[in-house]
Amino acid sequence: MIEAISLILSLILTHYIAKAMMKAGIAGRDVHKPYEVFVPEMGGLAIVFSILLVGLLTRSPGFILIVFALVSMVGILDDLSNLPQSHKVILSALATFPIMLWVKREYVSLGEVKLYLGLITPIVFWLYTIASANLVNMLAGFNGLEVGTSAIIFLFLYLMSGSKLSLIAFLASLGFLWWNKYPAKVFPGDTGTLSLGALMALIAIENHLELPLAVMLIPHAIDFMLKIRVKFKGKQIGRTKVREDGTLTPPPYLSFLGLIMRVKKVKEWELVLYVWGIEIILGIIGLSLLA
Repeated sequence: MIEAISLILSLILTHYIAKAMMKAGIAGRDVHKPYEVFVPEMGGLAIVFSILLVGLLTRSPGFILIVFALVSMVGILDDLSNLPQSHKVILSALATFPIMLWVKREYVSLGEVKLYLGLITPIVFWLYTIASANLVNMLAGFNGLEVGTSAIIFLFLYLMSGSKLSLIAFLASLGFLWWNKYPAKVFPGDTGTLSLGALMALIAIENHLELPLAVMLIPHAIDFMLKIRVKFKGKQIGRTKVREDGTLTPPPYLSFLGLIMRVKKVKEWELVLYVWGIEIILGIIGLSLLA
């Protein structure tokens, strides 16, 4: 199965890129550890390269691969220059603008229901892709969280559609997750999170799975709605802290992850497992919408 190449390639490339980034000084502190440790950034390059290469080998839709590559460039720019959130949204909007030319249908699929929107349908899908990219980018900051939840989403998209590109993205994410799981040896950076978020939206649009993906992005949407109340200045207000026993103290503002910390005393890896579990449940719900 040629798709399996993405798993092997991602495993090997992630290790190589992590070493290269650390040597170049492109690293960030893993802030949710009781000790000081720095981890190489921009490991998402391994995921991007693996998906693009195997996507080309399997003749996956060229348009999706092009937009995916464009969004990954926005992520690279952000990782290198630390763009404000508003700039990331604007640049990801420009990178995904070709969707306006790609979308030909005039309706949005809501399970068995088709919502006809006529000429504004391409605009809706464009905004949908921008939202998906930035939502996945924002629910982040813990070892294995972003790529782990993305892997689960790609797996369910594959189960729903049989899309080869979904399987490729799932396997590439798994390969990266080997190095990104707790305790992380590499971070995906916005290179990984923005591009994966855009890719899942593009796959969903191609396969009429807009509603199931929206369901699976509920945690991300809740996180966005809570953070918008503090105008995305959570880091300035205060961060999640680590107690001596390794459990997490929620930040002084509301977020989706902070809500979990307030309900239950958890360590970092436990928090990530809870989110993965929630994502699996939402994936099952998404599957049921197609039954």
